[in-house]
Amino acid sequence: MAPNELSQDEIDELLASGIGDDDADMEAILGTPQPVSQQRFDAPPPPPDAQSSIEMLYDVEMEVKIELGRAQMMVEDILRLREGSVVQLEKDAGAPVDILINDRLVAFGEVLVLNDYFCVRVTEILSDADRAIQKR
Repeated sequence: MAPNELSQDEIDELLASGIGDDDADMEAILGTPQPVSQQRFDAPPPPPDAQSSIEMLYDVEMEVKIELGRAQMMVEDILRLREGSVVQLEKDAGAPVDILINDRLVAFGEVLVLNDYFCVRVTEILSDADRAIQKR
């Protein structure tokens, strides 16, 4: 048992005798309280081989989605959709598209056509604070 620790018998005796009802009694029993030093806990610096640690992530697959826009429709309207139907999206023409990684918005981009393929050019990468605001 540490020097300032009380046994269960001593605790029971204090409770039964009523000693410890004020700070002076507690100081007499436990001694003068010592201030707690405040320590700052910063993240440790990255190890020298941090680059090799990041390289371990190169083979991790993630789902990337490019979202052109969204629409809410009644079931009745969805059932009426046919080939050639037009669905109006809740985004203006020319507005940036959303780039989502694992269903989290991380960037915005613009749609391009390159060699008969649709492509997206990243125009803005969101900061952590922006992602918290944009969270859906």
